[in-house]
Amino acid sequence: MLRFFIHYGIHFIVPFIVAFLFYKAHFWKISLILISAILIDIDHLLATPLFDANRCSIGFHPLHSYGAIFVYILMLFWQRTRIWGIAFLLHMIADLADCFFIRSYS
Repeated sequence: MLRFFIHYGIHFIVPFIVAFLFYKAHFWKISLILISAILIDIDHLLATPLFDANRCSIGFHPLHSYGAIFVYILMLFWQRTRIWGIAFLLHMIADLADCFFIRSYS
């Protein structure tokens, strides 16, 4: 249950907190962009089985690969891509938290 709340809390609550703390003037727009990073999970459609509760997404799915994460970090350096970089990295943090729970249960 804690795993569920941490994972989905980072996906759906932290974006509002980040938008409120750092982008008050554009709170709703930024919140929507940050939450829309969940769409990066489209790469899960390439996996077999499609869903595995005990699979760590980091390093497994193409958009969750270490190379992709490096690109998301690079996105932070340009104002045009910064908010998307933050969005994708928040998503990776949520999935990484999930990975820690998976490893601790094994």
